[in-house]
Amino acid sequence: MAETIPEGGGRGSVLPPGTLLQLMYLRERLTEIPAGRFVEIGPGSGEITQMLLDLGWAGQSCELDPVTIGRLQKRFASEIREGRYSTVNVDYLKFPKPPEPVDLVISCMVMEHFDDSLESAFMRKSQEVLKDQGLMIGIVPGSPAHWGIEDDIAGHCRRYTRDTIRSLMASTGWSVRHIAGLTFPVSNFLLPVSNFLVTRNEKSKLKLTAIERTKASGRRNVSFKTHFPSLLGIFLNTHVMWPLHLLQKAFKNSESALVLYFESQPVTQAEGS
Repeated sequence: MAETIPEGGGRGSVLPPGTLLQLMYLRERLTEIPAGRFVEIGPGSGEITQMLLDLGWAGQSCELDPVTIGRLQKRFASEIREGRYSTVNVDYLKFPKPPEPVDLVISCMVMEHFDDSLESAFMRKSQEVLKDQGLMIGIVPGSPAHWGIEDDIAGHCRRYTRDTIRSLMASTGWSVRHIAGLTFPVSNFLLPVSNFLVTRNEKSKLKLTAIERTKASGRRNVSFKTHFPSLLGIFLNTHVMWPLHLLQKAFKNSESALVLYFESQPVTQAEGS
Protein backbone atom coordinates (compact mmCIF):
# COMPACT_ATOMS: atom_id res chain seq x y z
CA MET A 1 0.00 0.00 0.00
CA ALA A 2 1.10 3.57 -0.51
CA GLU A 3 0.79 4.52 3.13
CA THR A 4 0.00 2.55 6.27
CA ILE A 5 -1.62 3.78 9.46
CA PRO A 6 0.95 3.51 12.26
CA GLU A 7 0.82 0.67 14.74
CA GLY A 8 -1.25 1.70 17.74
CA GLY A 9 -2.91 4.68 16.08
CA GLY A 10 -5.35 6.71 18.12
CA ARG A 11 -6.21 10.35 18.47
CA GLY A 12 -3.14 12.53 18.43
CA SER A 13 -1.07 10.06 16.40
CA VAL A 14 1.01 11.63 13.66
CA LEU A 15 -0.13 9.99 10.44
CA PRO A 16 1.84 9.58 7.21
CA PRO A 17 1.16 12.23 4.55
CA GLY A 18 -0.46 9.75 2.14
CA THR A 19 -2.75 8.44 4.87
CA LEU A 20 -3.77 11.98 5.79
CA LEU A 21 -4.62 12.72 2.17
CA GLN A 22 -6.71 9.55 1.87
CA LEU A 23 -8.61 10.37 5.06
CA MET A 24 -9.22 13.97 3.96
CA TYR A 25 -10.75 12.79 0.70
CA LEU A 26 -12.82 10.12 2.44
CA ARG A 27 -14.20 12.61 4.96
CA GLU A 28 -15.36 14.90 2.15
CA ARG A 29 -17.20 12.03 0.52
CA LEU A 30 -18.72 10.71 3.76
CA THR A 31 -20.16 14.11 4.67
CA GLU A 32 -22.40 13.78 1.60
CA ILE A 33 -23.86 10.47 2.83
CA PRO A 34 -26.46 10.23 5.63
CA ALA A 35 -25.06 8.33 8.62
CA GLY A 36 -26.34 4.81 9.16
CA ARG A 37 -24.85 1.41 9.92
CA PHE A 38 -21.54 0.16 8.52
CA VAL A 39 -19.40 -2.94 8.21
CA GLU A 40 -15.68 -2.19 7.91
CA ILE A 41 -13.20 -4.78 6.68
CA GLY A 42 -9.55 -4.52 7.73
CA PRO A 43 -9.75 -1.53 10.11
CA GLY A 44 -6.04 -1.32 10.96
CA SER A 45 -5.62 0.93 13.98
CA GLY A 46 -9.08 2.44 13.49
CA GLU A 47 -8.61 5.80 11.79
CA ILE A 48 -11.53 5.24 9.42
CA THR A 49 -13.52 3.68 12.26
CA GLN A 50 -12.97 6.84 14.30
CA MET A 51 -14.10 9.01 11.40
CA LEU A 52 -17.29 7.02 10.89
CA LEU A 53 -18.16 7.11 14.60
CA ASP A 54 -17.42 10.85 14.78
CA LEU A 55 -19.80 11.41 11.85
CA GLY A 56 -22.62 9.59 13.64
CA TRP A 57 -22.31 6.12 12.12
CA ALA A 58 -22.60 2.87 14.10
CA GLY A 59 -21.40 -0.55 13.10
CA GLN A 60 -18.85 -3.35 13.16
CA SER A 61 -15.24 -3.91 12.12
CA CYS A 62 -14.23 -7.30 10.75
CA GLU A 63 -10.57 -8.23 11.25
CA LEU A 64 -8.48 -11.40 10.90
CA ASP A 65 -5.74 -10.45 13.36
CA PRO A 66 -6.60 -10.90 17.08
CA VAL A 67 -3.90 -8.44 18.14
CA THR A 68 -5.54 -5.72 16.02
CA ILE A 69 -8.92 -6.65 17.48
CA GLY A 70 -7.57 -6.17 21.01
CA ARG A 71 -6.24 -2.72 20.17
CA LEU A 72 -9.52 -1.67 18.59
CA GLN A 73 -11.46 -2.83 21.63
CA LYS A 74 -9.21 -0.74 23.84
CA ARG A 75 -9.40 2.34 21.63
CA PHE A 76 -13.18 2.22 21.23
CA ALA A 77 -14.14 0.91 24.67
CA SER A 78 -16.65 3.74 25.21
CA GLU A 79 -18.39 3.20 21.87
CA ILE A 80 -18.53 -0.55 22.54
CA ARG A 81 -20.17 0.07 25.94
CA GLU A 82 -22.66 2.42 24.28
CA GLY A 83 -23.60 -0.28 21.76
CA ARG A 84 -22.50 1.85 18.79
CA TYR A 85 -19.58 -0.33 17.79
CA SER A 86 -18.33 -3.90 17.93
CA THR A 87 -15.48 -5.96 16.52
CA VAL A 88 -15.60 -9.39 14.88
CA ASN A 89 -12.44 -11.52 14.73
CA VAL A 90 -13.25 -13.51 11.60
CA ASP A 91 -12.41 -13.84 7.93
CA TYR A 92 -14.81 -11.43 6.17
CA LEU A 93 -15.79 -14.15 3.70
CA LYS A 94 -17.16 -16.06 6.72
CA PHE A 95 -18.67 -12.94 8.29
CA PRO A 96 -22.14 -13.75 9.66
CA LYS A 97 -24.94 -11.95 7.85
CA PRO A 98 -26.12 -9.10 10.12
CA PRO A 99 -29.72 -9.22 11.42
CA GLU A 100 -30.41 -6.17 9.27
CA PRO A 101 -28.50 -5.23 6.11
CA VAL A 102 -26.18 -2.24 6.49
CA ASP A 103 -25.92 1.06 4.67
CA LEU A 104 -22.18 0.96 4.02
CA VAL A 105 -19.45 -1.61 3.43
CA ILE A 106 -16.02 -0.01 3.58
CA SER A 107 -12.50 -1.36 3.23
CA CYS A 108 -9.07 0.23 2.97
CA MET A 109 -6.15 -1.70 1.49
CA VAL A 110 -7.91 -5.08 1.72
CA MET A 111 -9.09 -6.24 -1.72
CA GLU A 112 -5.58 -6.47 -3.17
CA HIS A 113 -4.85 -9.35 -0.76
CA PHE A 114 -7.37 -11.66 -2.49
CA ASP A 115 -6.71 -13.91 -5.46
CA ASP A 116 -9.24 -13.73 -8.30
CA SER A 117 -11.72 -16.23 -6.86
CA LEU A 118 -11.64 -14.72 -3.38
CA GLU A 119 -11.95 -11.22 -4.84
CA SER A 120 -15.23 -12.28 -6.48
CA ALA A 121 -16.35 -13.91 -3.23
CA PHE A 122 -15.60 -10.61 -1.44
CA MET A 123 -17.98 -8.81 -3.80
CA ARG A 124 -20.71 -11.43 -3.30
CA LYS A 125 -20.38 -11.23 0.48
CA SER A 126 -20.62 -7.43 0.34
CA GLN A 127 -23.78 -7.60 -1.75
CA GLU A 128 -25.25 -9.99 0.83
CA VAL A 129 -24.40 -7.60 3.69
CA LEU A 130 -25.70 -4.38 2.07
CA LYS A 131 -29.27 -3.13 2.17
CA ASP A 132 -31.13 -1.74 -0.85
CA GLN A 133 -29.46 1.51 -1.95
CA GLY A 134 -26.42 0.53 0.14
CA LEU A 135 -22.93 1.66 -0.84
CA MET A 136 -19.49 0.10 -0.99
CA ILE A 137 -16.41 2.31 -0.53
CA GLY A 138 -13.04 0.83 -1.36
CA ILE A 139 -9.50 2.20 -1.15
CA VAL A 140 -6.93 0.09 -2.96
CA PRO A 141 -3.36 0.44 -4.27
CA GLY A 142 -3.17 1.83 -7.80
CA SER A 143 -0.70 1.93 -10.69
CA PRO A 144 0.65 -1.59 -11.36
CA ALA A 145 3.75 0.07 -12.83
CA HIS A 146 4.72 1.02 -9.27
CA TRP A 147 4.72 -2.52 -7.87
CA GLY A 148 7.49 -2.75 -5.28
CA ILE A 149 8.86 -4.19 -2.05
CA GLU A 150 5.90 -2.95 -0.02
CA ASP A 151 3.46 -4.97 -2.12
CA ASP A 152 5.58 -8.07 -1.61
CA ILE A 153 5.92 -7.74 2.16
CA ALA A 154 2.22 -6.91 2.58
CA GLY A 155 1.12 -9.98 0.64
CA HIS A 156 -0.59 -8.17 -2.23
CA CYS A 157 -1.90 -10.05 -5.26
CA ARG A 158 -2.33 -6.97 -7.46
CA ARG A 159 -2.41 -3.21 -7.83
CA TYR A 160 -5.51 -1.82 -9.51
CA THR A 161 -6.30 0.46 -12.42
CA ARG A 162 -9.58 2.21 -13.11
CA ASP A 163 -10.26 -0.32 -15.86
CA THR A 164 -9.63 -3.35 -13.61
CA ILE A 165 -11.93 -1.91 -10.95
CA ARG A 166 -14.69 -1.30 -13.49
CA SER A 167 -14.16 -4.75 -14.99
CA LEU A 168 -14.39 -6.40 -11.57
CA MET A 169 -17.58 -4.52 -10.76
CA ALA A 170 -19.18 -5.35 -14.11
CA SER A 171 -18.31 -9.04 -13.83
CA THR A 172 -19.75 -9.35 -10.32
CA GLY A 173 -22.94 -7.32 -10.81
CA TRP A 174 -21.85 -3.94 -9.47
CA SER A 175 -21.77 -0.45 -10.92
CA VAL A 176 -19.05 2.12 -10.18
CA ARG A 177 -20.57 5.37 -8.95
CA HIS A 178 -17.34 7.31 -8.39
CA ILE A 179 -13.62 6.68 -8.79
CA ALA A 180 -10.58 8.87 -8.12
CA GLY A 181 -6.83 8.58 -7.82
CA LEU A 182 -5.42 9.80 -4.49
CA THR A 183 -2.12 11.00 -3.00
CA PHE A 184 -0.60 12.03 -6.35
CA PRO A 185 2.00 13.49 -6.63
CA VAL A 186 3.01 13.43 -2.95
CA SER A 187 3.29 9.64 -2.53
CA ASN A 188 5.03 9.29 -5.89
CA PHE A 189 7.66 11.81 -4.85
CA LEU A 190 8.21 9.98 -1.54
CA LEU A 191 8.14 6.48 -3.03
CA PRO A 192 11.95 5.97 -3.33
CA VAL A 193 12.37 6.91 0.34
CA SER A 194 9.46 4.65 1.27
CA ASN A 195 10.94 1.68 -0.60
CA PHE A 196 14.31 2.22 1.09
CA LEU A 197 12.76 2.31 4.58
CA VAL A 198 10.57 -0.73 3.93
CA THR A 199 13.50 -2.73 2.53
CA ARG A 200 15.73 -1.83 5.48
CA ASN A 201 13.14 -2.52 8.17
CA GLU A 202 10.76 -5.17 6.83
CA LYS A 203 12.51 -7.28 4.21
CA SER A 204 12.53 -10.21 6.66
CA LYS A 205 8.72 -10.40 6.33
CA LEU A 206 9.20 -11.93 2.90
CA LYS A 207 9.90 -15.20 4.75
CA LEU A 208 6.36 -15.21 6.20
CA THR A 209 3.44 -16.96 4.57
CA ALA A 210 0.99 -14.88 2.55
CA ILE A 211 -1.65 -15.01 5.30
CA GLU A 212 0.91 -14.00 7.95
CA ARG A 213 1.96 -11.03 5.82
CA THR A 214 -1.68 -10.06 5.34
CA LYS A 215 -2.36 -10.16 9.09
CA ALA A 216 0.75 -8.09 9.83
CA SER A 217 0.02 -5.50 7.12
CA GLY A 218 -2.42 -3.61 9.32
CA ARG A 219 0.02 -3.12 12.22
CA ARG A 220 3.40 -1.90 11.07
CA ASN A 221 5.92 0.32 12.79
CA VAL A 222 8.55 1.80 10.50
CA SER A 223 10.12 5.08 11.60
CA PHE A 224 9.42 7.92 9.15
CA LYS A 225 7.20 5.60 7.11
CA THR A 226 4.34 4.55 9.38
CA HIS A 227 5.56 6.15 12.62
CA PHE A 228 6.56 9.79 13.05
CA PRO A 229 7.81 11.78 16.06
CA SER A 230 5.07 13.87 17.64
CA LEU A 231 6.99 17.03 16.78
CA LEU A 232 6.29 16.43 13.08
CA GLY A 233 2.60 16.86 13.82
CA ILE A 234 3.31 20.56 13.30
CA PHE A 235 3.55 19.76 9.59
CA LEU A 236 1.65 16.49 9.25
CA ASN A 237 -1.88 17.68 9.93
CA THR A 238 -4.96 18.45 7.88
CA HIS A 239 -4.45 22.24 8.01
CA VAL A 240 -0.94 22.19 6.59
CA MET A 241 -1.81 19.39 4.16
CA TRP A 242 -4.84 21.22 2.75
CA PRO A 243 -3.03 22.58 -0.36
CA LEU A 244 -1.78 19.06 -1.10
CA HIS A 245 -5.34 17.77 -0.71
CA LEU A 246 -6.45 20.26 -3.36
CA LEU A 247 -3.53 19.11 -5.50
CA GLN A 248 -4.51 15.44 -5.23
CA LYS A 249 -8.04 16.36 -6.28
CA ALA A 250 -6.69 18.28 -9.26
CA PHE A 251 -4.77 15.15 -10.33
CA LYS A 252 -7.47 12.63 -9.42
CA ASN A 253 -7.48 11.27 -12.99
CA SER A 254 -3.75 10.53 -13.04
CA GLU A 255 -2.94 6.95 -14.04
CA SER A 256 0.15 7.18 -11.83
CA ALA A 257 -1.79 7.71 -8.58
CA LEU A 258 -0.61 5.12 -6.05
CA VAL A 259 -4.05 4.90 -4.42
CA LEU A 260 -7.48 4.47 -5.99
CA TYR A 261 -10.74 5.35 -4.24
CA PHE A 262 -14.06 4.03 -5.51
CA GLU A 263 -17.73 3.96 -4.61
CA SER A 264 -19.93 1.22 -6.01
CA GLN A 265 -23.42 -0.24 -5.73
CA PRO A 266 -24.91 -3.55 -6.87
CA VAL A 267 -26.47 -3.01 -10.28
CA THR A 268 -30.03 -3.68 -9.09
CA GLN A 269 -29.56 -1.06 -6.37
CA ALA A 270 -27.85 1.46 -8.65
CA GLU A 271 -30.70 1.17 -11.19
CA GLY A 272 -33.22 1.91 -8.49
CA SER A 273 -31.43 5.02 -7.19
